[in-house]
Amino acid sequence: MIGVPEELAATQSRFNGAAGRAFVAALPDLAERCLERWGLRPDGPSLYGMCALVLPVVREADGRPAALKLQAVDEETAGEPVALRAWSAAGAGAVELLDHDPESGALLLERLDERRPLSGEADVRGAVTALGAVLARLVAVPAPEGLRTLGELVERMLAAVPERLGLPADAADRRLLADCAAAVREVAGEPGDRLLHWDLHYDNILAGRADAGRAGEWIALDPKPLAGDPGFELFPALDNLFDADEVVWRFDALTEALGLERERARAWTLGRVLQNGLWGAEEGKVRLAPDHAEIARRLLGRA
Repeated sequence: MIGVPEELAATQSRFNGAAGRAFVAALPDLAERCLERWGLRPDGPSLYGMCALVLPVVREADGRPAALKLQAVDEETAGEPVALRAWSAAGAGAVELLDHDPESGALLLERLDERRPLSGEADVRGAVTALGAVLARLVAVPAPEGLRTLGELVERMLAAVPERLGLPADAADRRLLADCAAAVREVAGEPGDRLLHWDLHYDNILAGRADAGRAGEWIALDPKPLAGDPGFELFPALDNLFDADEVVWRFDALTEALGLERERARAWTLGRVLQNGLWGAEEGKVRLAPDHAEIARRLLGRA
């Protein structure tokens, strides 16, 4: 039987309640079915994030190392196989999808080197540059039909602003969110049509493996794809490995790497601060996350 890490079970219970607990309870049987279906044998300890269990495996038919990813299908994860196929067809530097079970959402993926995340690089500016190069390849691909869209997401965000804008206790936080909402309104009419990853931070980029012919490559994984403007992609690289004094440098380096118009990219990045602030207000948080507030202040020239 495949064991489920306690941390994954706790996270699923906290964020998804009864549905999360049911998902965790079903994981061992689902893993066994996928191992049998695809002719796989386990090949090391399991890995996990907030929403997925990942089992290192080997395909018995050809001995190829792979990774079996088990996750619940929801609005964010439903488009993952579609995006991975589109990026693979374009040679865009994302993890290769080897197989997919639409019913359960299970993914059989190329195995990457989990010992070498981009977050482990000693040269943080070099890591930012590497992430920008990966991101530029991803967003060069047009979004396939059927994915969730930034336009729909922004419409919901702006509709929630009147109700939630007054919930943060701090007046400075409320002003920041109001300014973020104003910036988003300026660009909301042109939400874009590129294939976005949405969560490309330094732990979501791993080194490729020599046995897959990808030695020396940095490869993106774990997308939460949507169709939209590439400016909406920059926030995770500013927030992850956070350094207040590096926010503007990172932002400028990324906009240059992607060839973005700076003011539009700034507006969409402020949109990510707004998105997180609205989520936090809905959950009862009375303050913006300090890193998020500082990113907004730096981009607004208030630091």
